[in-house]
Amino acid sequence: MSSKILRLALLAVLPGIALAAQTASSVASAANGSANAAPAPPAPAQSSPMPGQAQTQLPSSGAPRRLTVQEAEALALKNNPQVSVSHLLALASGQVTREQRAAYYPTVYGSLTAVGANEGSRIAAGYLNNPTVYERAAGGATLAQLITDFGRTSNLAGAAALRAKAADMNALATAGEIKLAVDQAFYNVLQTQAVQKVAEQTVAARQLVADQITALYQNKLRSQLDVSFADANLAQARLLLLDAQNNYQAALSVLSEVLGYPTQQALDLVEIDTMLEPPPDAVSQLVDQAYSNRPEIAAQEYEYRAAQHFQKAERDLLLPTVDALGAVGRTPYSGTVNGVQPFTTWYGAAGVNVNIPIFNGFLYPARSREAALRAQASNEQLRDLKDRIANDVRTSWLNTLTAYRRISVTQQFVDEANLTVELSETRYTLGLSSIVELSQAQLQQTEAQIQFVAARYQYRIAQSVLRFQIAAP
Repeated sequence: MSSKILRLALLAVLPGIALAAQTASSVASAANGSANAAPAPPAPAQSSPMPGQAQTQLPSSGAPRRLTVQEAEALALKNNPQVSVSHLLALASGQVTREQRAAYYPTVYGSLTAVGANEGSRIAAGYLNNPTVYERAAGGATLAQLITDFGRTSNLAGAAALRAKAADMNALATAGEIKLAVDQAFYNVLQTQAVQKVAEQTVAARQLVADQITALYQNKLRSQLDVSFADANLAQARLLLLDAQNNYQAALSVLSEVLGYPTQQALDLVEIDTMLEPPPDAVSQLVDQAYSNRPEIAAQEYEYRAAQHFQKAERDLLLPTVDALGAVGRTPYSGTVNGVQPFTTWYGAAGVNVNIPIFNGFLYPARSREAALRAQASNEQLRDLKDRIANDVRTSWLNTLTAYRRISVTQQFVDEANLTVELSETRYTLGLSSIVELSQAQLQQTEAQIQFVAARYQYRIAQSVLRFQIAAP
């Protein structure tokens, strides 16, 4: 009689063991090939919602758009407003250079003047000037041309040109940051998508186990405790699925935002490069590469050189400026003073004006000293930036190395967890263990599968961060 009951129990549980073995085999085969040739990412999960529950889904328009990570980067560089902002600021900085160079060219302006005055009028108060006011109507043009200011204008123009180059480098840095954000969002979507698929498989497997244990309980072959544990495991798997669905939609929303879209897009992400290359061996070469390639360093170097030019321009305020002046015009009408007309019909004059600063309350020396101190501060900012970038490169390299090693470790974790589930199911079927042991083994298997699918994409993200830190293409 006992052998017949045992056979019935085996017949009831064997389908669950077969399903678990099939799942373990598929995960193990994926783990064996992940170190060098990782499997293609799973298709977007299309799970059926449980009764009374709707799958988490944000509104999206149109059919899914197929995107690789390279296409996503190109699309973000085209659509993301931060890229446009940095480009426009760089163009604006280029106009500042033209503004400073305008002092090299003559200034010409025209004037039309009409004055009505009482005979014998005099301006008696105010600044020193020609006090006589004559009644007249005239028009003319005035020209002013800088001859030399002993280097101030050239230094101002040089500082503006260097700041324009710094703005161009900042635009490149912004583009690099956007590409990194795209890579992180892209692989986060793939990771949450894979976790969602694991959660769906877990729900299906635990649903089958719960149904089988319930059937055994109804036939008096298992206790109510076993049914409670099985139902609790199923509820936990459903919670995992809800979280996975939410995380997938949230990651997709973040990617849509980085791509420059105001609404969530329907995207079908494709991972073309499935080879996982190990990280570089030496970090010192990466630091040197970052020093050579990072646009932030180039931008700060330009800023430092611009500050030096500006300091020289402020120092040149203490030097004279020489300007050429010219005026020409015609007075078609003028009144007479005591029967004498004070103006000729045409007038013209030319001259040279030299302005020599003598004393203005130590304003110019203070401005020169301020500019010198700011130049020194800019140089210290450059040194600090290099130190921070070197530390970021080293940290990113360590993170990449650790992420690469986690792939093989999580693969081993999956293999051991699958073996543990197989043994636990066999022991539970033979009555040698309780449902607690089987439940713990199933929980460990789910954790191993999630960590395994996450390890590969976390390594991709770590690679993207390292490429950003050294400004690699």
